[in-house]
Amino acid sequence: MSVLSGKKVVLGISGGIAAYKTASLVRLFIKAGAQVQVIMTPASKDFVTPLTLSTLSKNPVHSTFYNEEEDGAQWNNHVDLALWADFMLIAPATANTLSKMVNGNCDNLLIATYLSAKCPVYFAPAMDLDMYKHPSTIASFKALKAFGNTIIPAENGELASGLSGEGRMAEPENIIAFLEADLESKLPLKGKKILITAGPTYEAIDPVRFIGNHSSGKMGFDIAESAASFGAEVVLVSGPTHCKIKNTNIKLISVVSAQQMFDACHLYFDTVDVAIAAAAVADYRPKVVANQKIKKSDANFTIELEKTKDILESLGKSKKNQFLIGFALETENEIENAKAKIQKKNLDLIVLNSMNDEGAGFGKSTNKITFIDKHFTIEQMQLKSKEEVAADIINKIIVHYA
Repeated sequence: MSVLSGKKVVLGISGGIAAYKTASLVRLFIKAGAQVQVIMTPASKDFVTPLTLSTLSKNPVHSTFYNEEEDGAQWNNHVDLALWADFMLIAPATANTLSKMVNGNCDNLLIATYLSAKCPVYFAPAMDLDMYKHPSTIASFKALKAFGNTIIPAENGELASGLSGEGRMAEPENIIAFLEADLESKLPLKGKKILITAGPTYEAIDPVRFIGNHSSGKMGFDIAESAASFGAEVVLVSGPTHCKIKNTNIKLISVVSAQQMFDACHLYFDTVDVAIAAAAVADYRPKVVANQKIKKSDANFTIELEKTKDILESLGKSKKNQFLIGFALETENEIENAKAKIQKKNLDLIVLNSMNDEGAGFGKSTNKITFIDKHFTIEQMQLKSKEEVAADIINKIIVHYA
């Protein structure tokens, strides 16, 4: 999965011949999973049509401060566009547009949006050889870099004038590759490896029956997706679940029983920086597993159970520098039980779920948690979607390594 997946991109197009390449650029953004809003300067429409770009981006193209409609004028809010974006790309960035960016010459919607942007801004220059080398252009580059903007360097090649040299806008594929590499290098968990457990475990009674629970695995899978989106390499050890992974930075290890999960966790634990035990592991398993299906006979049937190995406690005993996060699902004396679990299992942080909270628990799309760290600092969170809860958990890791 591309790091661009899910990103909101404002693409600003100024009036140079390289504008024709933006059709391919928009298509590549969409293919990578990004959302794109296009802003065109009036001059850029001479080189590529708004209809083409709106069709490819699946969004209306913006060019003026307001659109004339039958029932009146509709304002294109440059502030809303700027705040919507995760990053802004101006391509092609002509000498004229670069100068306006530097000096705040706000005479079109593109520059107004640029001046309102609080997100990272990239620009891909495009102009003829002598213009590219002119001292005023070089001064614009230096000023924009000082503003915190990032240049996507022009390439060497044939130019519209017939000359050949530097000034040709980077090819769309190279722009995408540049953005992906730059965004990945800035991800806060880049270089970190995280072990996550998810889902239930099934403890066999016979070949067709088992002891299990109602865990869907969604919470663990959402944590894995969030961790990977921030650049982490993730090992996800999951019991039986219908959940699917999307990010290629997630390595899925499928297991069934508590013993299999125990073995998989210890296989990877020494190589990870963080471990998050979100699985609902069975506490007990049948002492004897029948080889054949048990037939109905007596009115009563007794199964002798034995304890499974405590995965989280074993990780706590063997941890060195790992940041270890556990989950606690409680129905009474929640805070006290969670604090005891932190001490017993040598945890750095615990995520407490209460079955008494509406909207929390197994099989729900939402969760309500309380964070308690090893110093017993308590932070109660509001009811949120499990995706938002996953992001909150990953933010705790980011803060830990900040």
